[in-house]
Amino acid sequence: MLDSGCMMLDDQEMAEEWIVRVQGKEYGPADIDTLREWKKEGRLLPENEARTTSADLWSTAAAIPGLFDVAMIAAASARVEIQPPLQTQRSFGQVLAETFQIYRKGFFQFLGLTLVVLLPSICSQLTTALIQTAQAWGGDLRVLAGGSFAFLMFVFSMAMWPVYVAGIQILTVEIASGRRLGLVAVLNEAVRFWPRVAALCIFVYGVFFLLIVFGLAIAAIALAGASSLLLVFFALALLILQVWMFGRFFVNVLFWQQFAVLENAEFIDSLRYSRNLARSGRDLPWFERPLWRGAFIASLWFAFVLVVTLASEWTTLHHYFSQVVTTQDPQKLLQQLTEAQQARGFDISAFALNLLQRILQPLLGIAFVVLYLDCKIRRER
Repeated sequence: MLDSGCMMLDDQEMAEEWIVRVQGKEYGPADIDTLREWKKEGRLLPENEARTTSADLWSTAAAIPGLFDVAMIAAASARVEIQPPLQTQRSFGQVLAETFQIYRKGFFQFLGLTLVVLLPSICSQLTTALIQTAQAWGGDLRVLAGGSFAFLMFVFSMAMWPVYVAGIQILTVEIASGRRLGLVAVLNEAVRFWPRVAALCIFVYGVFFLLIVFGLAIAAIALAGASSLLLVFFALALLILQVWMFGRFFVNVLFWQQFAVLENAEFIDSLRYSRNLARSGRDLPWFERPLWRGAFIASLWFAFVLVVTLASEWTTLHHYFSQVVTTQDPQKLLQQLTEAQQARGFDISAFALNLLQRILQPLLGIAFVVLYLDCKIRRER
C-alpha cells in the first residue's frame, strides 16, 4: 500500500508542469525532473517565482513539492515581498509614458478599484442633493433617512480608501511585470494591507490637514494685525516655518505607499525608507533625483486638479466675484452668496468633471510606483 501511494505521488509530480520566472523572463512549461536539473545547474533558486500551467497565481519555486528541502521552503515562505520587474533605468519621459501604458493595459481593473470608493461617494452626493430638495418640500422623515444613508456611504467610501491605495500598488506591479491579475484577486491581496495603510493614511493626511489649518491661522493673524508691523513680521516668520514643515514632511512621505505595500514594511519603517529613498541620488543631476521627479509628478497632477476645479466652479466663482464687486454691504453680500449657493442645486457639469478627475486619479499612484521601481533599480546597480 505504501509503495502504491508513493508511485501515485511520483506520477502526480511527473504529470504536473510548471512555469518559472527569472529576472522578468518566463521559462517552461517544465516537469519536476527538468526543474531539478535547473536547480543543480544553479539556474533556479527558491525565491524565483513559479506557478503551475493550470493556475494563474504565482508562488515561489520553494513551494514546489519535492524540489527544495523543508528548510528552504520555510525560509522562502517567510519572505512576503512583491518582486519588482527587472528593467532598465527610465528617463522622466519614459516614466510618464510607462504610466499611461500601464493605465491603458489595466484600465478596467483600475476603473474597478476606483468605483470601490467612487460609487459610495456618488451615492452620498446624490442623496445629499435629494435631501436639499426634500427640505424644500418639508419631508422630515426622508431627510433623516437620506442623511443617515449619505453618512453611511461616506464612511464606507473612506473605509475603502486604504484598499484602493494598496490595490493601485499591487496592480501596477503586476501589469509592469507582464502579468494580468483579476480585480477580485487584487482586492483580496489589498485587503491584507488595510490596517497598516489605514493607519498611515490617517497619520499622513492628518498631518497635511493640520499644516493647512496652520496656514489658515497664519492668514488670520496677518489679516487681524494688518495695522501692526510686528504682527505682520510674526505672520511672515510663521509662514516660512509652515512652508519648511510642509516641504520636509512631503519629502518624508513621498514613497510611503510603495514601501508599506510593495516592501511590506511596517508603519515606522515605511516612513523611514520613504525618507531615505526620497533623499537618495545625491550623485545624480538634480532633475534625475527621486525627490524632484516625485515633486514634479505631484505638481503635474495638482495642476490638472486645479484646472478641473476651476472649470467646474467657474460659473459660481464668476457669480461670486460679480457680487463682491457690486455689493458694498457685507451682510447683504453674505446673504446673497448663501441664497445663490442654495439655488444652485446639483451641477451636472461640475459632477462630470469631478468624475473624470476621480477616474484618472490612478495615474498618480501608477506614476509613483513606476518611479519607485526605477529608483530601486538605480540603487541596486
